[in-house]
Amino acid sequence: MTNWNEVDTYAKEWIKEAGESIKKSFVQKITVESKSNPNDLVTDIDKATEKFFIHKINERFPTHQILGEEGFGNELEELSGTVWIIDPIDGTMNFVHQQRNFAISIGIYEDGVGMIGLIYDVVHDELYHAMKDKGAYLNDQPLPKLTNVKVEEAIIGLNTTWVVPNRRIDHSILTPLVRDVRGTRSYGSAALEIAFVATGRLDAYITLRLSPWDFAGGIVIIEELGGVYTTLNGKPFNLLGQNSVLISRPGLHERILKDYLNNGIW
Repeated sequence: MTNWNEVDTYAKEWIKEAGESIKKSFVQKITVESKSNPNDLVTDIDKATEKFFIHKINERFPTHQILGEEGFGNELEELSGTVWIIDPIDGTMNFVHQQRNFAISIGIYEDGVGMIGLIYDVVHDELYHAMKDKGAYLNDQPLPKLTNVKVEEAIIGLNTTWVVPNRRIDHSILTPLVRDVRGTRSYGSAALEIAFVATGRLDAYITLRLSPWDFAGGIVIIEELGGVYTTLNGKPFNLLGQNSVLISRPGLHERILKDYLNNGIW
């Protein structure tokens, strides 16, 4: 039987250690490359950080598997056993250009069930974390359960890409929601935007294309707080593929799905 307290302790130790290493890189010259397109960036620090976690996990928990954004972990077709889903730097563009507004994200799953979620805002030394059925925390402070808010009082995380002409969707689908909410924000890091929903800094987060390492840690935290997460057509996430994403306070989630996304094609 897995000792989840032990796994949690080591995960927190390693995420802080990795964060310190990332901060030290601020004064170094980093190597930046493009992946799928010129705006999809990866650095030598992303790669080194993922390799750091893989080394630590393999050394301490050799039976655990790893799914990492940079591809240095295992090739998985299912989430059987214990699987760490890792984004070494979520918000690489922010890391390169701003040296802030990025995070390390880790979700640890047992047979497809989220057991531990960690999101570490390295620059602000804010660790959002949760263990299944044990509550969610920001550093040492427990986070309160999420409650409903009206659409008209909500602030949502939404990239402007989806409300201007683009190749993926009819941008007019989301325009009524943007018009009706109190405000919108975009931080350039899915992990942080999910963490901000957990803390109430945002009330909902919407995007059209996320990979498992972008949300695996965050949804464990959200679930502990009573928040809701589905695709934009209300279906469960595919933990091994890309998803459209609506993560929100309860009540607000249902309202957005019903009143604004019901006719969308996702």
